[in-house]
Amino acid sequence: MKLLFIGPQGSGKGTQAAIISKHLGIPHISTGDIFRSLTGELKQTVDEIINKGHLVPDELTLKILKQRISQPDCYRGFILDGFPRNINQADSLEKITKIDKVIEINISDKEAIKRLSGRVNCEKCKEGYNLITTPKPKDKNHCDKCGGKLIQRADDNEDAIKKRLHTYHKETEPILEKYKHITIKINGEQDIEQITKEILEKLGH
Repeated sequence: MKLLFIGPQGSGKGTQAAIISKHLGIPHISTGDIFRSLTGELKQTVDEIINKGHLVPDELTLKILKQRISQPDCYRGFILDGFPRNINQADSLEKITKIDKVIEINISDKEAIKRLSGRVNCEKCKEGYNLITTPKPKDKNHCDKCGGKLIQRADDNEDAIKKRLHTYHKETEPILEKYKHITIKINGEQDIEQITKEILEKLGH
């Protein structure tokens, strides 16, 4: 089963994709993770693009993605998270693979802002927490694992979050029209366990 997870920032789609991936025994493929795991010349090329603050071009992302989904662990299917982000990418994706179901995890902009503005990371070990949702640190200032100081990402302030949500509504949401015949809609403002249960039920598992 080839699944695509879509949802606004803060919807928990990455969390759910990781949980469902374990339940179904298929890999969770996040473009961010793929870029980070690259080696050699390709890694150098991608790192240079990202370090300049640019997005990796669609053509290169697609080439890297095609390599990843041709690996043996993807024969039974996979979960895509973070790609496609716009109609052009969705059209390009169609040329290399067919998507069976799209899981749309929906939350309001108000909820997204609340959740994202609560995100913090450890300065030392980079462990992620959320002061509002799970996983919450025992001490709001220090990491549970290494005791390092917890800091907020520069782009997790309200203005930056609103800009990212605007981009999501303008560029990513139109993809859902393309996939409407295979889309499963999920309310992302429920408990994590309830969302997982609903996704699995609607997928027939």
